[in-house]
Amino acid sequence: MKSSKVQETLMKWLMPIANKVEQQKHLQAIKDGMIAIIPIIIIGSFFILPIAFMNVFPSGPIHDFFANNIEILTYPDKFTNGLLSIYAAFFIANSLAKKYGLKSSQYGITAIITHVILSGVITESGLDITYLGAQGLFVSIISAILTVEITRFMINKKMVVRLPSSVPQMVGDSFSNLFPMVVNIIIATAIAIISTKLGDVAFPQVIMNVLAPAISSMDSLPSLLIVIFLTQFLWFFGLHGPAITSAVWAPFAITYQAENIAAYSAGAEVTHIFTFGLYYNILQVTGSGLTLGLVLLMMRSRAKNLNAIGKVSIIPSLFGINEPLIFGAPIILNPFMFIPFVFGPLLITILTYFAMTTGLIGMPIANPPGFLPPGVGAFLMTLDWKAVVFVFVSLIIMTLIYFPFFKAMESNELKKEKEKTA
Repeated sequence: MKSSKVQETLMKWLMPIANKVEQQKHLQAIKDGMIAIIPIIIIGSFFILPIAFMNVFPSGPIHDFFANNIEILTYPDKFTNGLLSIYAAFFIANSLAKKYGLKSSQYGITAIITHVILSGVITESGLDITYLGAQGLFVSIISAILTVEITRFMINKKMVVRLPSSVPQMVGDSFSNLFPMVVNIIIATAIAIISTKLGDVAFPQVIMNVLAPAISSMDSLPSLLIVIFLTQFLWFFGLHGPAITSAVWAPFAITYQAENIAAYSAGAEVTHIFTFGLYYNILQVTGSGLTLGLVLLMMRSRAKNLNAIGKVSIIPSLFGINEPLIFGAPIILNPFMFIPFVFGPLLITILTYFAMTTGLIGMPIANPPGFLPPGVGAFLMTLDWKAVVFVFVSLIIMTLIYFPFFKAMESNELKKEKEKTA
C-alpha cells in the first residue's frame, strides 16, 4: 500500500475520532490544561540536564563541577516539574470553566486548594509534596473537574453569594465562589481523610494500588508488555505513566538488578531481564514511546507548529526527557498518535525480550545512571556493543512506525494553518 493510501485510510478512520474528542469538554479541558504547562515542563527539563552531563563524565573536573554544584544547578526543577500537578490543576480547571462560559479565575484557585488537600501528605516534619509533582497529575485532573462541576452545579442552583452589580467584578467573583469553595474543600478533605485514615494510604497512591494486582511477576514477557502498555496508555491521557506504574514494578526491578549484579560478580548465570537500566536505556530510551525519530520528523515538518516543537524537544529527547514533545505536539489525546505511541513500544519490548533470552545481546549486569544519550546507558548496562546497535535499530523501527501517522497528523496541521491564513 502506498504511503498516500495509508494516510488516506488513517484520515478516514481517525478524523471522526478526532472530531468527537474536540467536542468533549472534559477531554479538551485536560488537553488544554496539559498544553498550558508546556513552558513549565521545558524550563524544568533543561534544569535537570546537569544530571545528565554529570553522568556522561563519570570522573574528572567536569564531573566534579556538576557534582559539587548539582543542588544549585537543578534548584529550579523542584519548583517547576516538582510542583507540576499544582499548575496542571489550575489550567485544567480554568479551561473547563471557560468551556462552560464561566470566566472567573477563582475556579483555578479553588482547584489548587482542592488538589493540595487531596495530594499533600501531612507528616511530623510538615507537608510532604511527593505527589504534587508529576505523580499527582492524575489527581490534578480529578481536582480540576470536581471543582468546576461542583461550582457550576451550585451556580445553576443559585447556591452562591450574589453582590450588587455596583461591586467591582473581582470582589463579586470572590464572594460568589465562597460557598462553592467551602463545599469543594469539605469534599476534598473527606476524601483525603478517608484515604489516609481508613485506607492508610495517600489518595494519589490509590491509583498505584489499583494497578498492583494486574501484575504479579515483572520478569516475564506478558508482564513487561502490561507495564509498557499501561505506561503508554496513561501518558496518552496526560498522566505521568512511569511515575504511576513504577510504584508497582520498581521493587521488582531493584531486586532483579541486585540479584543480577551479585550473580555476575560471583561468576554465576545472570537470569533477570527487567531492571531499571533495561526500562530507561532500552524499552523507553529517549523517553516514553522511544520518540527521538518522531522529533526528527517534526524538525523537518512543513507545519510550523510541529517544526517548532521538534526543535525545542531535540536536546531534552537526547537525554531521555520527552515531556516537551508529549505535551507540546501534543501526543496526549491526539488520535493520530494513539496507535504508534501506545502500541509501537510493545513491539520493541518483544524484540528486546527475545534478543536477551536468545543471547543476541547481553543481559543487564550493571545499573547505569539515568538521563544518558541513546546507546550509552545500554552499553554500560550490558557491557555489550551489540546492545548499542540494538538501541539504534529500535529507534529506526519506531521512526518507521511513527512515519505514516506523523504524515497524517502533519497533513491535518497544514490544513489548519492554511485555514488560518486564508
